Amino acid sequence: MNRLSSLFLSVAFLFLSAWLGFVVYSYLELGRMKPLEGSDGVLPPQLSGQAILGARVYAANGCVTCHSQQVRQTSVTHSDIERNWGKRPSVARDYLRDQTAFLGMMRIGPDLSNVGVRLSNPRWHYQHLYEPATVVAGSTMPSYRYLFRLQKIQGQPSAEAISLVGNHAPQEGYEVVPTQEAKNLVAYLLSLQHDYTLPEVSPENASTH
Repeated sequence: MNRLSSLFLSVAFLFLSAWLGFVVYSYLELGRMKPLEGSDGVLPPQLSGQAILGARVYAANGCVTCHSQQVRQTSVTHSDIERNWGKRPSVARDYLRDQTAFLGMMRIGPDLSNVGVRLSNPRWHYQHLYEPATVVAGSTMPSYRYLFRLQKIQGQPSAEAISLVGNHAPQEGYEVVPTQEAKNLVAYLLSLQHDYTLPEVSPENASTH
């Protein structure tokens, strides 16, 4: 009986230690972190309501399965910065505005921490979501056509219609336009711009390119 009690207490102690280390310590270190006010405004910037809704679309469609959102520390690798995935490593403050931080575990696709900087044209994102291989040769990303709708052209073509050719083009007299979910998702992707300067990122860890 004493052995069982000792075993139980040991297991309980291990779980308590892990909880204190991962939850309490993290809260004490990061939980009181606040945005910074500087010459560039408040950092990190506040997300728009549409971008917040887009983050939910991002989560619902499993984008985090294939894409990370963290530029790794240069002590680990310089390849992220060399790939132009960011000018500096990601830090905790970058995620202060996020309801959920989509750090990711795999990189089947490129890191998206700064995709709003690299690819700032919303039309590119719409076409990429509709048929990825038409804008990125050899892409293995699945199509998200269900985030778009086919509609009959009424008078002039819609300014929101995406440009499609060949087998992807709709039949004559029709056009493909993004749904509100697609617009929200693209607004979120465009908001991913961690290109501002923070005091916790030392100059030697930033890109010199």
